[in-house]
Amino acid sequence: MTQTAIPYLFLRGGTSRGPYFRRSDLPQDQEHLAEVLMAVVGAGHPLNIDGIGGGNAVTTKVAMLSISARDDCDVDYFFAQVAVEKREVDFRPTCGNILVGVGPAAIEMGLVPAQDGETTVRIHAVNTGAVVEARVRTPAGRVSYDGDLAIAGVPGTAAPIPLGFMETVGSVTGALLPSGNLRDTIEGIEVTCMDVAMPVMMARADAFGLTGYESQAELDENREFYSRVEAIRIRAGQLMGLGDVTKSVTPKVTLLALPRNGGSITARYFMPWSCHPSMAVTGAQCIATCAILPGTVAEGLTLGLEGRGSPVTVGIEHPSGTFDVRVDFKSKDQGIEILSAGVVRTARLLARGEVMVPEAVWSGAA
Repeated sequence: MTQTAIPYLFLRGGTSRGPYFRRSDLPQDQEHLAEVLMAVVGAGHPLNIDGIGGGNAVTTKVAMLSISARDDCDVDYFFAQVAVEKREVDFRPTCGNILVGVGPAAIEMGLVPAQDGETTVRIHAVNTGAVVEARVRTPAGRVSYDGDLAIAGVPGTAAPIPLGFMETVGSVTGALLPSGNLRDTIEGIEVTCMDVAMPVMMARADAFGLTGYESQAELDENREFYSRVEAIRIRAGQLMGLGDVTKSVTPKVTLLALPRNGGSITARYFMPWSCHPSMAVTGAQCIATCAILPGTVAEGLTLGLEGRGSPVTVGIEHPSGTFDVRVDFKSKDQGIEILSAGVVRTARLLARGEVMVPEAVWSGAA
């Protein structure tokens, strides 16, 4: 044989999509695994022409599932962010949009037995240690993808999948404010370095001479901005205890501005070398926390959140619409304690079958 066939499901989760595998069907060694995933996606080409990636960071994501090693969870979800034009794989972050598809995929794979009506799937995000509870519609014991919920960035409607995120504060760094400060100044730019579900470096858009309302295309064409913000991001990674982040997609970058379409705050989220076409689920939780925590760079940029008690819904305006995050928190002398964050997203099974990997890659000879 010149190629090895690997069974997979192909799902859209939120505003991302990618292959979902059983972890046991893939190499255990991480370097070997990275080579296989790059072959699957077609990393190293702007169109991912020799793989099933889609030429964008939101379409080169991979989920690997297994029965959870934790007694309080059903499924372990191991995530990989495969680069588009580079031959790189980052196993450090997680992805909340791809996580939306984990519940349905786990049921489809037989890892979790479906209940009649609705099935609750408790998910352990292996990369960060977070625990997420997903509720999946399963009438007659089968996953239903049909529904009337529309989410910004995805055409049409589908069945809602409510997600409740627990244990997300300090998911990677161990602290809400890993630098120890509400604000840091790097190369003359004030930033807030925060870790809620995802380490994110946040700044005001006007600090870079931007409005914060630019489109994804306008921002991606502004390579001068990317060069400047990348140097700041690398320094922020050091302040957050992440070490050398030159080849890592964390920390992510977010620019903030006043809302103008009825939301609570406007954000542009970067992955980090391109602008997200909508909003990341994990990043949204970090932005929402930044918006309600006094003293961060978001102070003065929010509408309708001042003095609100828990829980509070933060509407984040992004290039494709608005993303709502419901945050449960407890007030403390030095700020707030995040108890949980909830979002409602959709997913859809797009294809199932086998993806082919060249034998030289699969055998480790490549």
